[in-house]
Amino acid sequence: MAEAILSAEIEGPLAVLTLAHPERRNALSTEMMRSVTAALRGVGTSPDVRAVIVRAQGAVFSSGHDLREMTGKDLEHYRGVFEVCTEMMETIQSIPQPVIAEIDGIATAAGCQMVATCDLALASPHSRFATPGVKIGLFCSTPMVPLTRCIGRKRALEMLLTGRMISADQAAEWGLINRVVAAARLHEETRGLALSIAEASRVTVGIGKQAFYHQIDLGQSEAYDYAKEVMSLNAQGADAQEGMCAFLEKRRPEWPGNRPQV
Repeated sequence: MAEAILSAEIEGPLAVLTLAHPERRNALSTEMMRSVTAALRGVGTSPDVRAVIVRAQGAVFSSGHDLREMTGKDLEHYRGVFEVCTEMMETIQSIPQPVIAEIDGIATAAGCQMVATCDLALASPHSRFATPGVKIGLFCSTPMVPLTRCIGRKRALEMLLTGRMISADQAAEWGLINRVVAAARLHEETRGLALSIAEASRVTVGIGKQAFYHQIDLGQSEAYDYAKEVMSLNAQGADAQEGMCAFLEKRRPEWPGNRPQV
């Protein structure tokens, strides 16, 4: 069943995860979320994968939680669902490779949460985004966490309190996505972005991603204390030394951390 609702392919240095349950609007059922988490953890430990693309089949990137799992259950069931969801979102940000969302359609509720959680996101012009839980009596409290950190308080509250859709252009203006790309070029542009990241040192990118999420909610003084220590340790590493020497010698670096593992 997991193979039927999620596909995972390796394309050179990239992993492409495709939500493949369009008949259910790619709803984030517990099975789907566990499948995504397992796939991310798998590629997260691969030294050959440098970036991850998350995309979807059909006109809906993801409609959010599967409401068939959300009616008539007890408290422990709901806690379990949101724990599985949180685990998936945290895995997106904890693996060393950047995760790029490729959106060609609608992303709502936990689907919008996934977009906000991904490290980068590109979307086609007809894509739209919303956190409409308030309209069905279930406030989008977990989507609120990355959404607020992504677009700020006032804009997040407007989405959360009204449940209204925003356009791809507005999502780009607000910082929910990086940019809008013509639908015909969306996968090519997303892949190009991923490949440009893959050219860098795998080790350095992993250090940088971890440091970014650690410092983002610290005060400025604490963030500097943390960042200067990370950068000092980074500077003495083999990849940083190779990169700086290559720059001074006007040649392409040969990253020690990117060499095939024996």
